[in-house]
Amino acid sequence: MANLKEVRIRISSVSSTQQITKAMKMVSAAKLKRATNAIIQLRPYANKLKEILANLSASLEDGVSVYTQEREVKNVLVVVVTSNRGLAGAFNTNVIKTANNLIADKYSNFHQSGNLHIVAIGKKAQDYYEKRKYNIIGNNNEVYSALNFENISVITEAIMQGFVDGKYDKVEVIYNQFKNAAMQILTTEQLLPVPKAERKADTSTSQVDYILEPSKEEIVEELIPKNIKLQLYKAVLDSHASEHGARMTAMDKATDNAGDLLKKLKLAYNQARQAAITTELSEIVSGAAALSNG
Repeated sequence: MANLKEVRIRISSVSSTQQITKAMKMVSAAKLKRATNAIIQLRPYANKLKEILANLSASLEDGVSVYTQEREVKNVLVVVVTSNRGLAGAFNTNVIKTANNLIADKYSNFHQSGNLHIVAIGKKAQDYYEKRKYNIIGNNNEVYSALNFENISVITEAIMQGFVDGKYDKVEVIYNQFKNAAMQILTTEQLLPVPKAERKADTSTSQVDYILEPSKEEIVEELIPKNIKLQLYKAVLDSHASEHGARMTAMDKATDNAGDLLKKLKLAYNQARQAAITTELSEIVSGAAALSNG
């Protein structure tokens, strides 16, 4: 059995850890509230705009927008959205694992030939792929310091320009979609070319009751670039809220585990203390008996 000093040191260490995890849980809970409000307010608008443009693009001839043109895929860009910090359970690991599976399943030949590129949003993905010598485009670790539409648009504009210039023929985004504090949905979406809604064979005219001014073509040309920026911004906001939810859950479990460990350590401490007292009493009784016999 461990001696009393070792158990006391361990109890002190676990108590300190428990205080830290409890504080981190409270901080993440406060940040989660703000991050959740941001994504909940944006999501309906972003989803509706995406739906409208998909329907309009499907009803138009190819070539209306450069961002909807599908071409032979020779170069691929994968955008991996993680966080800058850890201590969030499997949050970052799951995103990177999903990205690696996508690359292995669909783009292994592109990776081997050097035609696969990575845009990492978040330090965890940046460090992971840099260590493994992937083709990393830029460094976006500071984006969470001022997370807003303008800063994300800078990243999106660079991606869009690369698509227009033919550097990338397809762009996919991998991130954690926020559902609630305890659940995040790993999501893979195609950013470019902009996906079109499937045309229904049994309908000759659109069933969507949109009033379009001045024309479909001009609306699509104007709104598609804005929609692309908005979709990546939504993905980053989703990931940001998911990060705080995952960290809050992880720290809550860590706090509970520390509490369970403290109970076991205190029990071990009391047992060791009782054993020490029993030993001392035995020694006193034995000494007294020896003196009386002498």
